[in-house]
Amino acid sequence: MAGGVSVAAQTTAVAAPGPATVKAAADTCAYPYVCLFKNGVRIGQFQDVTSTWQNLPSRPSGPGLVVQNTRHDDVAYIRWSGGATTCIPPNSSFTVSGGTLTGIRISSAATC
Repeated sequence: MAGGVSVAAQTTAVAAPGPATVKAAADTCAYPYVCLFKNGVRIGQFQDVTSTWQNLPSRPSGPGLVVQNTRHDDVAYIRWSGGATTCIPPNSSFTVSGGTLTGIRISSAATC
């Protein structure tokens, strides 16, 4: 696709908790953080609720990438390099099977 992704064309996915929820392997993520793990090693953690995106200069990618939201009442959004976003509900994790992440935002909303 030429030119990039317009705001109107962006999609939002919701990560549903349940059997597909994956616990990060060796390292841990304490409340109230949203952590990024690569192959079980924590490579980042975020705590602040923000109204704008926090950029991920390392641009982590899957496979082997897990985003864990330990917050009890706040959702976390991850942004993909193509502009799409995924919402991760409170107390759940999301496994990135492919693609590159460019940003994270923690929202005080309790649901996606």
